[in-house]
Amino acid sequence: MSRIVGDAAAENPPADNLVEVSDLHFSYGSNAVLRGVNLVIPRGKVVGILGVSGCGKTTLLRHFGGQLRPVRGSVKVNGQVVHQMNSAALYAMRRKMGMMFQVSGLFTDLSVFDNIAYPIREHTDLPEDVIHDLVLMKLHAVGLRGAHDLHTSELSGGMERRVALARAIALDPMLIMYDEPFAGLDPISLNTIANLIRRLNDALGLTSVVVTYDVSESLKVADYVYFIHDGVVVAEGNAAEMADAADPFVHQFVHAKPDGPVAFQYPGRPYAEDLEIPPPAQS
Repeated sequence: MSRIVGDAAAENPPADNLVEVSDLHFSYGSNAVLRGVNLVIPRGKVVGILGVSGCGKTTLLRHFGGQLRPVRGSVKVNGQVVHQMNSAALYAMRRKMGMMFQVSGLFTDLSVFDNIAYPIREHTDLPEDVIHDLVLMKLHAVGLRGAHDLHTSELSGGMERRVALARAIALDPMLIMYDEPFAGLDPISLNTIANLIRRLNDALGLTSVVVTYDVSESLKVADYVYFIHDGVVVAEGNAAEMADAADPFVHQFVHAKPDGPVAFQYPGRPYAEDLEIPPPAQS
């Protein structure tokens, strides 16, 4: 594994890590997705987890929230081993987490206002006048206070992502996770979301994990990045240093090279052998 270490890593001793992943293994049936992942998420930082589609990034996030249990290894969040928690402790921890899903995950039959208010109403006993002010505050932070009466069908793709971001921070979480936040966005919306992730993390004192395959934006917004390939961390380092990294996988991924450790062709026998096989007989 390549490691590019700078001052940011040295300034974060283990006690300052909100999430610690140790030798994490997980399989879907016979398909081993995670094969010994080790990484840490320092408090107050934006950390990027990068890799090609299907490399296990979302599976890793599901271990943070306890939706999946490891085959081997552990995930600690705020000093607690997630898969060892009972149901009450797990649900209490999840209330301190925010999640921005790949497809936003908004309730289509609720207004923008009620989408943001939903987790506050579910998990607190706050009066409606306080909830009203909190919702407008969150929407104002993402630039959509004036859209609070709209329904999701009236939102553009970029607006929908911003509403999803406002909902993710509704309960002032200690950890917020972004699963492919830049996918499918036009350049203006993409840049807006990236800037919001950075601004909100710093302004609210959050810890953020950005899971993505979008290299350019993640390297702009993150403090530190991990690259996952074949179920393990193959490289890590300060985001600013990764563009010039010599590691073969990082170089191929960052510069979108067709040749390198990531093969274009799915594994199979040689092409010439397949051409020699007669086609199946038609009935």
